[in-house]
Amino acid sequence: MRNRPMSLTRTLIALVASTVMLIAAVAAAWSYIESNHELEELFDAELAQSTRVIQGLVHHLASTGSPEQLSGILQQTLQLPEGALDEGDYDEVLPDGTGHKYEKKLAFEVWTPEGTPLLDTLAANDDLALKPGYAWAEATGFQWRTFTLQDPQTGYWIRTAQREDIRQELSQQLAMGNIFPLLIALPLLVLAVAVAIQLGFRPLRKLEQPVRHMAPERIHPLNTQHAPREVSGLVMAVNGLLERLDDALDRERRFSADAAHELRTPLTALRLNLEKLEATDPAKFRELTAAVDRMGHLVEQMLLLSRVDAGVGFSPEYVNLSDIVAQSIADVSPLALRKGIEPSLEDSIGQAMVSGQAALLNTLMRSLLANAIQYSPENTRIDTQLSADGDGFCIRICDQGPGIPADHRDKALGRFGRLDQRLGSGAGLGLAISRRIAELHGGALILEDRPDGQQGLCVNIWLPVRTPA
Repeated sequence: MRNRPMSLTRTLIALVASTVMLIAAVAAAWSYIESNHELEELFDAELAQSTRVIQGLVHHLASTGSPEQLSGILQQTLQLPEGALDEGDYDEVLPDGTGHKYEKKLAFEVWTPEGTPLLDTLAANDDLALKPGYAWAEATGFQWRTFTLQDPQTGYWIRTAQREDIRQELSQQLAMGNIFPLLIALPLLVLAVAVAIQLGFRPLRKLEQPVRHMAPERIHPLNTQHAPREVSGLVMAVNGLLERLDDALDRERRFSADAAHELRTPLTALRLNLEKLEATDPAKFRELTAAVDRMGHLVEQMLLLSRVDAGVGFSPEYVNLSDIVAQSIADVSPLALRKGIEPSLEDSIGQAMVSGQAALLNTLMRSLLANAIQYSPENTRIDTQLSADGDGFCIRICDQGPGIPADHRDKALGRFGRLDQRLGSGAGLGLAISRRIAELHGGALILEDRPDGQQGLCVNIWLPVRTPA
């Protein structure tokens, strides 16, 4: 199985997109980690700030009242309401508006200088040593982040605690909020990269079109002004190759034309001499005369192909294709009658006006009709149909001959493309000349099977109403 050619556009899109996605993934992971770290630092700062607020409250109350009064005021002020202690399914604000559900994520502890607890909303399972700074504690089945300090004037110890799960929840939400725009922008960025690469390769596609549609008789260099700098060297090399190819084809055309032209004179002289000899002994020289006639026909075909390839003398004008087809059938009728072949014409238009050269179109039709007569058995039919087809006209010539297999038709349309040397006496140039004439008129020639399923071959010629400039 043959490997498909590599697509440079797809390769670049895949490489750039994968690189962008990898960098975006690293950036997202880095942003997530840094955001979590910075938010943890922010939560620790808030925890310390809350502790200092409680320190100010304790310092003020301790200077104006007894420890019992201080404990009561702290219980009344910092003790959570019952609704905040429930794990109910409600919004952040409690149903009665008395507080916020996240209040239960915070806890406070206050001790006297002697270590007597005045307030304990944490209810930790283990006794933490009273020392300043951050620590971890376990209470009510959760891990708590704590910050402890001692008021230097009153000696009271104050501790504020914050549940770790709420810290993680808020950290993750805020971190995801930072990277979520990046995740949304990533597909758009990949799409923009793909579009940018497609647009970047547009000059190359513009260079491809002239090469794709360049005909052998109209070889011209590519426009280097539209070529990107990265491929300008390649374009110049291609132009050099096209120039050498044009020179080679021109030498080939000149050689074919010169050789055919030089052969016409000796073949004519040889034909005249053979006619004299054939008059004395017809049986002896008849086959030799026929061979010379075939050589003369080949020379004429080579000259015609050379002129058609070069487009010499092609001056299109509006002609009636219906008249040309009818006249061509009349021209080959004597040849068909010798084999008992009945040619027919079905013309549903009558005035099929095209822009072209009548002599070449007549040559096209007579060549195809003669080819069909040559390969058709005796006492058969050759049907010709002229009909409108889109913005042009279609001529279909169907015979009842041996036909051409579908995988051999490209070869049959080539030059000297005779598939069976035992059939016919041509050199294999008739179909090549016909196709070239059709292309010169802006049309096309296609070989197909008969639509009725019978044995034979159909030649379809499509010609536009107007020949492209």
